[in-house]
Amino acid sequence: MQILSVMQLGGPLMWVIFGLSVLAGAIIIERLVFFKKAWAEPEEVERKIAQAIYEGDRARASELTRSRDSSLHRLFKAAVDHWAADVEAVKILLEQEKRRELFRWERGLEMLSTIARVAPLLGLLGTVLGMVEVFRTISAGRGADMLYLASGIWEALLTTVAGLSVAIPVVLAYAYLSSKVDMVEETLSRGADFILREKLLRGENIRDA
Repeated sequence: MQILSVMQLGGPLMWVIFGLSVLAGAIIIERLVFFKKAWAEPEEVERKIAQAIYEGDRARASELTRSRDSSLHRLFKAAVDHWAADVEAVKILLEQEKRRELFRWERGLEMLSTIARVAPLLGLLGTVLGMVEVFRTISAGRGADMLYLASGIWEALLTTVAGLSVAIPVVLAYAYLSSKVDMVEETLSRGADFILREKLLRGENIRDA
């Protein structure tokens, strides 16, 4: 009930800020779940793939790439499925797959960045509108009663507090998620180099069964 009262005191923009906080929370949770699903330790994946390629067993390599739905597995799957193509064609394919995976990792982050910028501005707008209303009422004849003025300013500042309360954790979440995207970009680049190197070294020895 107290939270509802604060929301009502802050005015309509409080509900807009609250809606943005719910949206940001949903994006953050969805991204964390996706990141956990789409991440794989590169050393282990590369070791198993390299072993299958070294043994010339394309079927085993293909099975390994399909064992999980991580971005690295999907990258290696694209290469193994088109293993018979020349090196330049595989390189182009890997670049396309890398961009596709990065797009999946970056989805929703732009919205988080926008919320982090807009929330404090909405809070400031709510405060300014509240102050305008306070001084309008005073000029209309209520007089400059200090208690009334203090109460009006306190209520007007609620939206600024709310906006900052949303923006700060969203900025931190955005920074954390962006660092994960940077890490996976580096991992995919190394993975592409690894699979191209394996193709150059042992491409002629791998077989379908």
